Amino acid sequence: MKVLIVGSGGREHAIAWSVAKSPKVDKIYCAPGNAGISEYAECVDISAMEFEKLADFAEQHKVDLTIIGMDDPLVGGIVDVFEERGLKVFGPRKNAAILEGSKAFSKDLMKKYNIPTAAYENFDNAEEALAYLRTQAGFPIVLKADGLALGKGVLICNTLEEAEAGVQQIMEDKKFGSAGNTMVVEEFMTGREVSVLSFVDGKTIKTMTSAQDHKRAQDGDQGLNTGGMGTFSPSPFYTKEVDEFCRKYIYQPTVDAMAEEGRPFKGIIFFGLMLTEDGPKVLEYNARFGDPEAQVVLPRMKNDIVEVMEACVDGTLDQIDLQFEENAAVCVVLASEGYPVQYEKGIPIYGLENFKDKEGFYCFHAGTKLQDNQIVTNGGRVLGVTAKGADLKEARKNAYEAVKWIDFSNKYMRHDIGKAIDEVE
Repeated sequence: MKVLIVGSGGREHAIAWSVAKSPKVDKIYCAPGNAGISEYAECVDISAMEFEKLADFAEQHKVDLTIIGMDDPLVGGIVDVFEERGLKVFGPRKNAAILEGSKAFSKDLMKKYNIPTAAYENFDNAEEALAYLRTQAGFPIVLKADGLALGKGVLICNTLEEAEAGVQQIMEDKKFGSAGNTMVVEEFMTGREVSVLSFVDGKTIKTMTSAQDHKRAQDGDQGLNTGGMGTFSPSPFYTKEVDEFCRKYIYQPTVDAMAEEGRPFKGIIFFGLMLTEDGPKVLEYNARFGDPEAQVVLPRMKNDIVEVMEACVDGTLDQIDLQFEENAAVCVVLASEGYPVQYEKGIPIYGLENFKDKEGFYCFHAGTKLQDNQIVTNGGRVLGVTAKGADLKEARKNAYEAVKWIDFSNKYMRHDIGKAIDEVE
């Protein structure tokens, strides 16, 4: 088979690594790709949002399966473009990707189908949002830009003043662009956060192993929200009881709700969960693999990823026995100092060769490029250093050992990824 992967980050590198292991595949393309992905794939200089060009490429090169890694092209309708041309593509259509593309849509869906989530109100008028916050809201409260905002369009406001400033940022200053035309005001939930990724074929859902991301830039969950500074898998807080509850009241009901709405979902549904005192609730849905969740979940997956993805496209997922290793993985993101605000790019990276042939150690490239035969930094999140271990503590120890193998002059990371696992003794 020939496979085309659309995207350029650490998630797409993890997908490319997984696809390369499949005995069914002999050629991988990635558009636009990055320096790490080029080890497995031929990188193609077409942007993820150039749908017609990508479809042309898939036709000309007789690509058998295209995998869409990123949210923007999915929400923009890339799958529809490919399907109209009779091309096999993995990911939800535009009318299903709205599950991630509009937080207001997903909140209304959960309300309609009784899927547990935080209480909320949607606003497309700043004055009305302010009036609600001044008269009816309890604090802390959460403000969310409705559309895609690189994982950064969520503000937690402890006071009315902070909330007023948040409305200004999202709806009036348009800090997140048109994503802020509509805003969700949501009750603040407390508890453990857990991410559960799943494969879906429109009717059947198969969940993957659990994971937990660390969104804040600095140690101790301080600083600004980022795209994710590190992950661990599995989550010790995701117990058998939690899993049973979520299967019954969240996972299958979500798939059934989308089908009922005439928006059958095929691809990946990412469930962002909050384990509250009142039971698990949905924080958010994503319509693709998480980044950096993919970097800890995929190395633990036993199945051939291409087989599973084809089953999702063909509607035969019920025939797949999805299996994961009985171990753990931790990913520590090496970022550029100053991320997520301002940072330098183009800095040489040293030590990547240290990962060659090291069983259970991976270095997934997020923001890198090849410049004059040297791999250099090309983003805020640069690398995701992942290690496996018999348990979470060993995996964390291995990951923090492995980050020492890499060097670039403005290397920055959190030192407490997976610290929560110490509380589970």
